[in-house]
Amino acid sequence: MNANVEMNDAPATALDGAALKSRVVEFARAASTEISTHDEEIVPQLVDILPRGMTIYVAHTPKATLGDVVRVAKKVQSLGFRASPHIVARRIESERALREGLAELTQAGVEQVLLVAGDLAKPLCFTSTLEIIDSGAIEQAGIKYAGVSGHPEGHKQVPDDVLLAAMKHKQAWAERTGIKVHSATQFSFDADVMVRWAAGLPAKGINLPVHLGIAGPTPLQKLVKFAVACGVGASLGSVMKNMAAMTNLARMKVGPDQMMVGILRGCAAHPQARIVRPHFYAFGGVVATAQWLRQVMDGRFEIDPDSDKFVMSA
Repeated sequence: MNANVEMNDAPATALDGAALKSRVVEFARAASTEISTHDEEIVPQLVDILPRGMTIYVAHTPKATLGDVVRVAKKVQSLGFRASPHIVARRIESERALREGLAELTQAGVEQVLLVAGDLAKPLCFTSTLEIIDSGAIEQAGIKYAGVSGHPEGHKQVPDDVLLAAMKHKQAWAERTGIKVHSATQFSFDADVMVRWAAGLPAKGINLPVHLGIAGPTPLQKLVKFAVACGVGASLGSVMKNMAAMTNLARMKVGPDQMMVGILRGCAAHPQARIVRPHFYAFGGVVATAQWLRQVMDGRFEIDPDSDKFVMSA
């Protein structure tokens, strides 16, 4: 589903009640989610929760190897999902290891990867995703789809002009090779910031579809810790300021339900934003996130008009 395209004929004020709920359900049914190699043993549980064919990213966490990511991605694919393993440039030992890992993935039916630079201080071989791209290994392996990182709030170590130049490089690669590239973003605490970032991309020459990152149902205090680790910027500062001023943290509009509603209303107001699906970060709560998402996909909720929170059905 393309959230903005679907809503081009509907003004922002029309997104309430049954119309808003319908949009939320459509958006949720297009979602992807994420696991890590540490979640390998619980992957079979997802078969009874999430629909077949749903995209599940496999994160390359600091203690995992590329081989671990490949193994878990193959398992995800074998269970009827669409695996999208992370290819973290700075953690790959050699070009040979990269090519062998990609070959093993495509032989198992995996068609999509997510390219991430990573934060390893001393890269093992590649320093950036651009070096991975320029090696030709992705298209030569037969990968058909690739996600690339998007930073709605910028990157604490990379200037905005460098990020934009890299995005243009990736878009040109997509046009040259035919690989379908999308931007998969970090999560944020501010739906408006994310939508405005996506809406501003076409004016900068970027027309990649956007998969907007949303944190799954996670306690706010835990979420703040992940935000610090992920380098989430301005919206985190706003949250921290509000946390100091508020005793009732539940009033803050940072839950996955409220973020979805905010994004969809934002897309109605900014139809040039090519936001095509949400991507849910589970942050260690893979099964809980999957169960919550399935309820939303099935429409087993109502939206509180005063808070934009979902009241889940029993």
